[in-house]
Amino acid sequence: MALLANRISPPNLSIMQDEGWSVGRVRTELLSGLTVALALVPEAVAFAFVAGVHPLVGLYAAFLVGLITALFGGRPGMISGATGALAVVMVALVAEHGVEYLFATVVLMGILQIIAGVMHWGKFIRLVPHPVMLGFVNGLAIVIFLAQLTQFKDPASGGAEWLGGSSLYLMLALVVLTMVIIWGMPKITSIIPAPLAGIGIVAVLVITLGLDVPRVGDMASIEGGLPQWHVPLVPLNLETLEIIFPYAVILAAIGLIESLLTLNLVGEITGKRGGASQECIAQGASNVVTGFFGGMGGCAMIGQSMINVKSGGRTRIAGIAAALFLLLFIVVASPLIEQIPLAALVGVMFMVVIGTFAWNSLKIMTKVPAMDAFVIVLVTVVTVMTDLAIAVVVGVIVSALAYAWNNARRIHAYTRESESDAGAKVYEIEGPLFFGSTDGFIELFDISNDPDRVIVDFARSRVVDQSALQAIEALAGKYEAEGKTLVLRHLSRDCHQLLTKAGHLMVDSDDDPEYQVAVDYSVRTGILGGH
Repeated sequence: MALLANRISPPNLSIMQDEGWSVGRVRTELLSGLTVALALVPEAVAFAFVAGVHPLVGLYAAFLVGLITALFGGRPGMISGATGALAVVMVALVAEHGVEYLFATVVLMGILQIIAGVMHWGKFIRLVPHPVMLGFVNGLAIVIFLAQLTQFKDPASGGAEWLGGSSLYLMLALVVLTMVIIWGMPKITSIIPAPLAGIGIVAVLVITLGLDVPRVGDMASIEGGLPQWHVPLVPLNLETLEIIFPYAVILAAIGLIESLLTLNLVGEITGKRGGASQECIAQGASNVVTGFFGGMGGCAMIGQSMINVKSGGRTRIAGIAAALFLLLFIVVASPLIEQIPLAALVGVMFMVVIGTFAWNSLKIMTKVPAMDAFVIVLVTVVTVMTDLAIAVVVGVIVSALAYAWNNARRIHAYTRESESDAGAKVYEIEGPLFFGSTDGFIELFDISNDPDRVIVDFARSRVVDQSALQAIEALAGKYEAEGKTLVLRHLSRDCHQLLTKAGHLMVDSDDDPEYQVAVDYSVRTGILGGH
């Protein structure tokens, strides 16, 4: 990630590291917002088509979600709007029940996200392992790349046929030209963000020469008015709730997962952390408002966030400016924006792909544990084949199972004769005792050949869960059946209380001078364990 951050960070480091306000800082933020807004237009229109709604429904969502999250979100520099991950879920709802049910679903989705923020559930995003994050960004880079390929289809055929011949070559040439400008502009000047320069130069070239290439206006007209207050026209009854609730839960989960992962990624790049709970609440509030203003809802957009970071956006001004510029495009400047060649925007997104993909992950594949390498590849593939939320959940589950398996194999014991208790045998347990290691724990003991008194010392072990307690109780039962005494040492008070209820056990804690400290720690943290 460090290499990724270094590669994406724009060259004007003095401005970006300056925490004070200045003319240069405001100019950078505004120009970054303009660049993001230009890239948002075709994305919002395309995602609206995916969801089966009017383009303005996507554009209004990009404006409202982008504005509210920029004002109150947990990470300045993030960009939010209508996304493809949400659109693919919405299409079935719109097709079966209509767009009004979509608006109601977006409102409920926002309420659920606000609840998640108030309950501080966003903190669980820290449980996402680093290999999952690498797979996430790699898969997302591939998804962004594949999404741009649809721009190479012929608008005259309704998007059914690919461009060919000279039209294709001209489109590719303009895409490459845009990428070259973005790569070379920082070496000349940092006054204008490189992506904005690429879009502007290529647009002027196409318009001046009258080149026949697909433009934004070929996708759909973006002309419209201000968003209007609109209460979703659905029956307020239990049947409606049964229809929209499953979709709202899925959309809320996908939106929060994508937003919180983007929050972490932007935080690593900019060297600052944001508030996960605050981001959940901001995302929820923006979707509630969007649902009442005829928008399709949204979440954080990692592609546009990377454009913002690359262009120098570091504060809330850039996000606010992007949303306001987008509204200006809709209300006033639609004829001009519709003339922008799609090739220029595709070139920008291709550079985002290059900057987003964690190329360093390819180098470390043979150096990291095999399971970590597998998780990186798995999450990348699942992201491309399904969606980001499913990929992250799969990656976390696989990582958790691998962690549990590795810990299950760690438990072992050292045996010796007791120095203070003549004739007694001591088992010194090492490694965590939990559901995955209980079988291995039982196998450590030679019950039939052990002396009449056996001491099990948990000083270097941790008793983690109910399965572990049950295993200890079962072990005590086996020794009792042989007429032998089992003594447990260095357990926490919680373990002591639960185990003594069984009636078999004899727990000795007097030989542990730090036992009381261990008890205090276990009680404070709520974790069953040793010391």
